[in-house]
Amino acid sequence: MQPRELRWETLAALRSSDKGQLSYRRHWLQDEDVLEGCMSPLVLSPYSGWVLDRVIGQSAQEISPSGNSTPKESTPIKNQSSSLEKITSARLQGSSPLSSAEASETKGNDDLSLLEVGQEAFPAVLPSKVTEVEGCIRMYEEMHRLKGKEALRQRQEQQEQMVRAVYALASEQLKRFDELKELKQHQEFQDLQEVMEKSSKEAQGQQEKLKEEHRHRAKVLNLKLREAEQQRQRQEELERLRKEEGQERLRRLYSIQEEVLQLNQQIDPNYRHKDLPKIDLSAYSNRGNQICGLVSGLIRTTSERGFPTQVDVANTERALQEMRGLISSMQQEIAAAVEEKKRRDEEEEKQKQKELLKSQQLKAQTPAPAEQSGGKQQKEGLQVKADVSTMQWYQQLQDAAERCVASFSGLSNCKDNKEVKKIKADLQKAATIPVCQISRIGGSQLKEIFDRINNLLSGRPVQSGGQTVSVTQHPQGLEFVYYKLAEKFVHQGEEEVASHHDSAFPIAVVASGIWELHPRVGELLLAHMHKKCPYSVPFYPALKEGASMEECQRMLGYKVKDSKMEEQDQFLKRMSGLIRLYAAIIQLRWPYGSKQGTHPHGLNHGWRWLAQMLNMEPLADVTATLLFGFLEVCGNALMKQYQVQFWKMMLLIREDYVPRIEAITQPGQEGALLRFKHFVEECLQKKEIPVPKGTLQSSFWRA
Repeated sequence: MQPRELRWETLAALRSSDKGQLSYRRHWLQDEDVLEGCMSPLVLSPYSGWVLDRVIGQSAQEISPSGNSTPKESTPIKNQSSSLEKITSARLQGSSPLSSAEASETKGNDDLSLLEVGQEAFPAVLPSKVTEVEGCIRMYEEMHRLKGKEALRQRQEQQEQMVRAVYALASEQLKRFDELKELKQHQEFQDLQEVMEKSSKEAQGQQEKLKEEHRHRAKVLNLKLREAEQQRQRQEELERLRKEEGQERLRRLYSIQEEVLQLNQQIDPNYRHKDLPKIDLSAYSNRGNQICGLVSGLIRTTSERGFPTQVDVANTERALQEMRGLISSMQQEIAAAVEEKKRRDEEEEKQKQKELLKSQQLKAQTPAPAEQSGGKQQKEGLQVKADVSTMQWYQQLQDAAERCVASFSGLSNCKDNKEVKKIKADLQKAATIPVCQISRIGGSQLKEIFDRINNLLSGRPVQSGGQTVSVTQHPQGLEFVYYKLAEKFVHQGEEEVASHHDSAFPIAVVASGIWELHPRVGELLLAHMHKKCPYSVPFYPALKEGASMEECQRMLGYKVKDSKMEEQDQFLKRMSGLIRLYAAIIQLRWPYGSKQGTHPHGLNHGWRWLAQMLNMEPLADVTATLLFGFLEVCGNALMKQYQVQFWKMMLLIREDYVPRIEAITQPGQEGALLRFKHFVEECLQKKEIPVPKGTLQSSFWRA
């Protein structure tokens, strides 16, 4: 390959290389962004590319070389050389690029001239010129790049100096501002401190002034308080004296009333004396009742007013003197009547001897019609009093309870001996707390409570309240525990059983077991129950003439507190709880006992109680409530025990006794009667008495 052709290939390769793609600007010194031109990738200037384009445009004509150059060809070569020199000189002088019109014109002229140039003359001139131009361009660019870097460095230093100066100025200004601010704060703080000191001095002065005024007022108030306290003490002393005098007069009135009532009771038995049928003491009795009413009215009036006056005491004393005179006159009249009766008796004795045979004959004859009619009336009517045997049994139990209380009087009435008082308190807790713990708990826990009570009654020591207690600590301890334990069982009946009917069975089974092992407890339990609920005997307490209303209410079983009787609903609730407990006791036995003997107070006593209740006239509310509670708890056991006889009694209740209750029931009292009547009707209809709710099943004792 010829050297000329190699040159053109070299130029073409250079154009396509990285160097050939570099951009060259003639007026790059005029740009502001010098750094960007220095950092941009290296490329050939557009003029080098233009030169190469011109040269490549002629490369096609060099394929076939010409033999001789004519004189005409030299002229274009010279023209071409002159044009190249013009371009180079323009490049060196840093002139601006040719305009588009000039470039196109020049290009057209050069193209025409280059076509005429020979292939041998151009290669000898073009490489050296191009290299020279390119070298000048690169030197020029390098020089200006260095100048740009130097200018950039100087500009950066100038900017840094300017920033440092501005920073120093700002720091100084900030310091001056902080100093000025701190100065203002100090001035404000100083002013505030002066104001506070000034106000503090003013406040201290005001406070001293107020203290002085307060001391003056305190002195005045103390004087007034002392005067008021002295006045109050004088008033209290006068009031105390007045109350003492009033209480003394009130006690005097009570003692007079008590004496009047006792004297009036002396009239009642004499008035009913059977041996003196002709004597009429009704006037004495009426006057005695009037005197009692007068005294009671005076006491009631004085109680409402406060304390009685001396005039009230004088009036009651006159009434007492009149009552004493009345009793004296009555006794004289009775004595005269007794003497008259003795005389008559002596005369009649002779007459009786004569009529002895006649009377014997009359006794042997048939009873008189009056007696027959009396017997028929007795069958049609019901009793109003209990049987004599029942009342004897009731009185025996009450006497036993009184003897028991008397037997531990030394323990209960001891107030000075602290040791004895502590023993009494410990024994009472040991007897009553286990009874309070009885509920529908598991059988194993119920057995622990039973064993604790049994051990206490057996004289063995038990734990109570973290202490060891035994009835042997005091000679009267056992009787005391007997009494308190029986009292607590009955109290649970009127409180716990009255509120929760199913609790009657666990309490009753423990009471029955203790009764079987310690009969003394059962005897006292019945005494307490009869005293709390006389209808459990059963009997209706007779009201004594002249007795106060409170005494009559207590005899009927009502609770009276501060002269106020308990509500009827609460009274019926307590009575129902007691009779339910009694009905549960007579049918239950302690399951862990020997069961060799009979029940200490079994179903036969329940049958007797039911029969006696039905033989007595009913009471409104009370009878229906008691019968319903008793049959609901004990009816199923009585049905299994007495069978046909029990159903006969149920028919008697429905056909005869329920109408009697209805006849005396007033409007507003039908609740208890309706419950009882519905229960009887349902049982007779189903021919079955339901098992009471809360009955202890076998699963209870396995718990």
